[in-house]
Amino acid sequence: MALPSDFDLIVLGSGTAGTGIATRCARRGWRVALAEAREPGGTCALRGCEPKKVFWTLADAMERARLLAPHGVAGGEALRLDWGAAQAFKHSFTDPVPGNRAAALREAGVTLLEGAGRFLAPDLIGVGTARLRARHVVIATGAVPAPLPIEGAGLLATSDDVLDWPAVPRRLILLGGGYISFEIAHLTRRAGAEVTILQEDDRPLSAFDAELVDRLVAWTRTLGIDVRLNCRAEAILRRGAGYAVRAAGGETFEADAVVHGLGRVPALAGLDLEAGGVPVEKGRLQLDEVLRSVGNPRVFAAGDAAQRGPALTPVASEDARAVAATLLEGEGHRPDHSLVPSAVFTLPPLAMVGLTEAAARQQGLAYEVRRGDMAAYQSVRRTGEAAAAFKLLVEPGGEGRLLGAHLLGPEAPEVINLAALAMRAGTPVTELRHMMTAYPSAGSNLASMLD
Repeated sequence: MALPSDFDLIVLGSGTAGTGIATRCARRGWRVALAEAREPGGTCALRGCEPKKVFWTLADAMERARLLAPHGVAGGEALRLDWGAAQAFKHSFTDPVPGNRAAALREAGVTLLEGAGRFLAPDLIGVGTARLRARHVVIATGAVPAPLPIEGAGLLATSDDVLDWPAVPRRLILLGGGYISFEIAHLTRRAGAEVTILQEDDRPLSAFDAELVDRLVAWTRTLGIDVRLNCRAEAILRRGAGYAVRAAGGETFEADAVVHGLGRVPALAGLDLEAGGVPVEKGRLQLDEVLRSVGNPRVFAAGDAAQRGPALTPVASEDARAVAATLLEGEGHRPDHSLVPSAVFTLPPLAMVGLTEAAARQQGLAYEVRRGDMAAYQSVRRTGEAAAAFKLLVEPGGEGRLLGAHLLGPEAPEVINLAALAMRAGTPVTELRHMMTAYPSAGSNLASMLD
């Protein structure tokens, strides 16, 4: 057996977090290796947010044309999303990623290793037959669909599968009412599928404001998507060439595909964490406030594998910044997971940043609410959209700051970034009301919402 090679840092995973940490340290002269079990690039660039947004952009263009058909877009009412053509367009974005990511890593001085990394000892990593000694290790292996205690769970498709389908099944069932299910439902419905969402309780999209979620659910149903609340799946069964989902209470739903939308967990299988002295509790790494393992101080985690903030790409980037700073500077840098903007890319999208009303009440904060329907706003009327609303939480008295912003409607993810910037800067509401913006634009609506 070959003698172990020595590295200052070994990173497991080539997604946003792993790549960010590896390149920062390599550019500072560290000897860095990165092990990747799949093609380089990670979930966001290859199987998640980036390819999803390609499909969403096409569906949004189609939806705009459909809604504006009575107002001058001739033929818009007959449009639908061509999934096969969209798939080809998606590949023009995803296919170059592995090569580009590998080249960028090597250019930064990172040794790229093909294969899954695993602990052989607290400071020893195995990749295939190689044995690599590490001064530090970063676990950035991302997340995978959560294991489900449901009969027939092995029959479920995943979001990875959906974004690779050459065509959309005629009938589709989505288990769970999170952002993955709602986004897939809106996309595949625009491609002509009959779609059902099964949510086990009465709170889909539970991280978002309940009032705006209710509006989105109501709008989703008008599109012909069957949203079933308080409907828990108990079994997935083969039914001819398709499938049947048996729900609690005995009701059965049939489809040509059933998709797992019941959450994701850190991808830790196969790492042999016990050999590395890296403790895990209930499927999660035990980490301190700077994302260092509480059992093995040479080991850190970042991104979805750490699962300390929302499972979002900007959180992975922030984790990478903080962990790299801790490694390079020798003092702890805590990642800042406050004020993370988040969006559900439905049509229209739902976006938020800061506190929900429920969270503000739980923290005992004083607040005032600004809420309203935006369907009559000029910026919304121009799109033909009927489902648009806002809800803002502000400190009382008229001179305070914005505590939370919640938007449903066209360009909501862009406007929420403006709200996030104002909140991070601590800008008083009085200044936001008088802020000059490009007009007419969606961002110019923020001042009106605060009146």
